[in-house]
Amino acid sequence: MSSNGRILVVEDDFDIANMLRIYFTGQGYSVEVAPRGSDALTLCRRQQPDLIVLDIMLPDMDGYAVCRELRTTSRTKHIPIIFLTQKDERSDRIAGLELGADDYITKPFDIEELKLRVRRAITNYKYTNQTDPRTGLPSGKLIEEELLVLMRTGEDWALALMGIDNMGSFTDTYGFVAGDEVLRFTSMLISGVIDEFGTMNDFVGQASSETFVIITMSKDINALTNTLRKRFSDGIRTHYTFIDAEQGGIRLMDGTLAPLMSLSLGMVSSKTQSFSDIREITEMAAELRRADKDSQAKQFSS
Repeated sequence: MSSNGRILVVEDDFDIANMLRIYFTGQGYSVEVAPRGSDALTLCRRQQPDLIVLDIMLPDMDGYAVCRELRTTSRTKHIPIIFLTQKDERSDRIAGLELGADDYITKPFDIEELKLRVRRAITNYKYTNQTDPRTGLPSGKLIEEELLVLMRTGEDWALALMGIDNMGSFTDTYGFVAGDEVLRFTSMLISGVIDEFGTMNDFVGQASSETFVIITMSKDINALTNTLRKRFSDGIRTHYTFIDAEQGGIRLMDGTLAPLMSLSLGMVSSKTQSFSDIREITEMAAELRRADKDSQAKQFSS
């Protein structure tokens, strides 16, 4: 993964989109291109970019509609957006900024100026919003803000605190780069399962290096969590060598077997209990996750 971050370019002009892709790739960014607004929304749900360069004039829906959709969806509302367009009227700029765009640049543009604006936006985004640099998922303050919103909502919700177990022995053996790949794999897995079983208002965050938070309004929580466990169990084997995957873990120096990574989950729901504050929510979810982790450890050792 590129160290500078991920950029999504939403532009239907092939020459401009290709030029931006080549240029920013050369600057050390990972770049994806979406020629249509609907493609951009799909890509953002699959893996959140660190910044979106968004053209207003698109073939299926205008950039304003894309921006509005992103800003009203829990999983994408924090992603910085730079509008890129031929329109230079003051009213057009104001319209974009009122929808929540972070910046606005008109064609023809100076690529060096755009580079500086992109760099500034991503830096501010990572600093002020506390996103995890490996997965791009919200962390820290953004999770807390989402939990506060949760306390005010009248909807039924469920919160799952999901941790990757046995990751320490994996990173000790395979290194931190391999560990970061596991985190990105898990992030994309969660997003894919949420797309299948969740709703547009669901939220995914990264509470710590090995722990994720899922807030969902889904009516079928069990299908969501069971699918997460199964797909993680199936997919994580590819991150090990063939020998380790076949023997079910990593053989340590003392001869013991450190098991393959797995998921432990602690889930609380407004349907079964009322909560007085966000700390009560997170503490109960953490306690249930520890119980789930202990249960799985006993099964492995028996």
